[in-house]
Amino acid sequence: MTDPTSLPNFPPPADEHPLRGRVLDALIDMGLAPDIDGDGDVAFTVQDQQLFVRCTEGDFQIMRLFGQWAISDSVPSDPLTRLATCNEITLQLNIVKAGLANDTLVVTGEHIVTPSTDVPGLVNVTIQLVLAGVQMWHERIMGGEAGPTEGEPPTDGAPA
Repeated sequence: MTDPTSLPNFPPPADEHPLRGRVLDALIDMGLAPDIDGDGDVAFTVQDQQLFVRCTEGDFQIMRLFGQWAISDSVPSDPLTRLATCNEITLQLNIVKAGLANDTLVVTGEHIVTPSTDVPGLVNVTIQLVLAGVQMWHERIMGGEAGPTEGEPPTDGAPA
């Protein structure tokens, strides 16, 4: 009998989750080695940051690309300051929203996707917007100081 852990991890058939299949194809073409996590989200790493795509299938197909970052102790702990900074980012950037879940920063971009939508272009732009939103949040909350150095997580913390 073959060891089941030695079998390759094949993606689900494209007709089972059409939007998720299109997202997987786009990320593979970008060289990002996506995987499907236990929640059914597409997980991938870009610029040393763990991101996810949640695809909602139904009458409307919705693609939600998001990341979660633990907020370190060096970031001001006042909840109102943190929320106000999220609000500034959400109001300044198109598509991107920032929010807090306990001591975790969540930055997300959501789109309604049609059969004619350029999913690879949308995924690429949204990745850049989400990462820019995280960096802007960090710069703002730290009083406009220079952002993190290359390769350092934008919130000075580990991914959540």
